[in-house]
Amino acid sequence: MQVGKVKLIYIDPPYNTGSDFVYSDDYAENTNEFLIRSNQVDSVGGRLVVNSESNGRFHSDWLSMMYSRLRLARNLLKENGAIFVSIDDHERDNLKRILDEVFGESNFLGSIIWRKKASPDARSTIGSVHDYILAYVRNGDNPKDSIGKMSLSEKRRASFTNPDNDPRGPWASVDMTGMIGRATKDQFFKVTLPSGRELGPPEGRSWGLIEKTFDALKADKRIWFGLGGDNVPRVKQFLSESEGQTVPTYWGFDEVGSNEDASNELLELFKKPKLFDTPKPTALIERVIEIATKKDRGDIVLDFFAGSCTTAHATLKSNAKDGGNRKYIMVQIDDSTDEKSEAFKAGYKTIAEISKERIRRAGQKVLEGACHDDWSKDAGIRVLKVDTSNMADVYYSPDSIDKGNLDLFVDNIKSDRNPEDLLFQVMLDWGVDLTLPIAKQSIQGKDVFFVDGNVLAACFDASGSVDEAFVKELAKQQPLRVVFRDAGYKDSAAKINVEQIFKLLSPATEVKCI
Repeated sequence: MQVGKVKLIYIDPPYNTGSDFVYSDDYAENTNEFLIRSNQVDSVGGRLVVNSESNGRFHSDWLSMMYSRLRLARNLLKENGAIFVSIDDHERDNLKRILDEVFGESNFLGSIIWRKKASPDARSTIGSVHDYILAYVRNGDNPKDSIGKMSLSEKRRASFTNPDNDPRGPWASVDMTGMIGRATKDQFFKVTLPSGRELGPPEGRSWGLIEKTFDALKADKRIWFGLGGDNVPRVKQFLSESEGQTVPTYWGFDEVGSNEDASNELLELFKKPKLFDTPKPTALIERVIEIATKKDRGDIVLDFFAGSCTTAHATLKSNAKDGGNRKYIMVQIDDSTDEKSEAFKAGYKTIAEISKERIRRAGQKVLEGACHDDWSKDAGIRVLKVDTSNMADVYYSPDSIDKGNLDLFVDNIKSDRNPEDLLFQVMLDWGVDLTLPIAKQSIQGKDVFFVDGNVLAACFDASGSVDEAFVKELAKQQPLRVVFRDAGYKDSAAKINVEQIFKLLSPATEVKCI
């Protein structure tokens, strides 16, 4: 569905420390019955393994898990998309190798160091106080189309002053000289200072611009010679015209938050401590979102190791701050929480339950705060779960069918599925965006779903009462697509009649039956 549509992927995968990584593999086992009985495999035969350091495939198992996901991730990115991956020293070098293979070494942007805490663990010989964030783009031909500048820090903004009372407001001066090795002859010229002194570029340097450009900047009062008018000229850059600053490779916790800040954010939302072991601060992800997305293009942010859903929270905060219309997709395996954990004691039996509740609470908190006037204030979520097909698995050979089991063929839909389940399967089958608005209306006593107005209409009535009058009323809406349940028709003649009615009243409608 989202192939080639995602602008930013941020993931914070398990760091493979030997205790935090439980994954499923599909290696064949000869002792499958024993493994199922001992809870070492799941119901479909995939092994459930804690990747301990005693495992002979300690690194390769983790990398195999990551490799398949990263291959898929690349296909999801837009041509100007980017991916940021958090990691620590345990697998940083190995992760860099597979990212180079999947995305291309030339598409590597940098390794960002995030200082996550102030002090090292006193028990360590050399205590780690940082993590890494590896950044890649889908297409490195024009990386600046994928990654922009970040907003100026408070310290940097404070450096803008206005000593000459320029009406354009505060400014900062920057060096006007350049490297001599790349200079042309036009970058060597004499400058007459306001004091009357004449000078050329400093020894071993050139001017960073040609004389014609210098004269234009001087005429526009964009050259600064110092208060006395006798200093080496510098170029004025105005705060009001600043596009931000180049992204550095060091991010301090004073700017983007720390581990402690992340834990405190969860505590403030849930009023319970230690619900999640390794959350990231929202400020960290907000910076990634700031530099890798645009506020007004409907950019999609994806995190397929969602955990406590910091990425969703950060996206909401970013939209509230700048009035953006970014969307997010969070993916989380429904792993169980440890029975001894604070999350389990608080009633959260799976990590996904924490994920969903974090988004709900974060959305409410963001709405209660200051919001940009242009923001839609849409903090709602749509929760979908990967499951088996809605269609019943019926495998009988013709000679095995008798009157006693004919009732099995009355309906081809699994008995535990509801109309919403059927609707989303149809949307997937037809390639309809799962984020589109859905409305439910009653037409002649039957529930009808309308997706984004008339993009899709669906009636899953299974009572065999879909008749001509109902279909004519529905056809007046002229949906682009319409779907019914097979069990909704009284007989084959009624089914054919429905198709003929749509051909007559709404010929552009595509009719489908499940």
